[in-house]
Amino acid sequence: MDINIYKYRMEKGVLYLSTLYFVVFIILGASLYFLYEGGYFSAWFCSFVVAVIALMSLSIPRKIVVSDQSIRVRSLLDVTEIEIEDIASIKAIDRGSLKFTIPIFAGYGFFGYYGHFLNLRSFERVTIYASKWHDFIEITDVYDDKLYITTSCRDVFIADVEARIKQKERKTTP
Repeated sequence: MDINIYKYRMEKGVLYLSTLYFVVFIILGASLYFLYEGGYFSAWFCSFVVAVIALMSLSIPRKIVVSDQSIRVRSLLDVTEIEIEDIASIKAIDRGSLKFTIPIFAGYGFFGYYGHFLNLRSFERVTIYASKWHDFIEITDVYDDKLYITTSCRDVFIADVEARIKQKERKTTP
């Protein structure tokens, strides 16, 4: 069984945006601490921010594992898996296709773009695991669910998956 691993590489813009999030959280926490007497609200806010950061960091995509059976997007806590025979199409798309996509339950710029988003053009829920907001790969399964991912070698990834789909089709046809 041949397995290929594609690691996520954060671009500088995502790292700057993540740093900006941290700075805003620190400024808000410090402002609440110094402006609000009693400390209950500021302690609650700081605890909430720490919990959200911890939960989000568990969902940050780490790598994509492509095997003969499936594509797995792995994070510390979660694995999203699509079986090779369930892939209806895979193609490269530009960032304009996701221009009107907003986060529903997702991380937006906090060490990447990941989670569930709403595409306002088609009014469908899509899943995104991206380390940058360009050079997307759209994977559509037989149930019309869409998964958008990014990798540093997009064309190699698409060729690898297409070869596995063709190999699977040859094995299943008599």
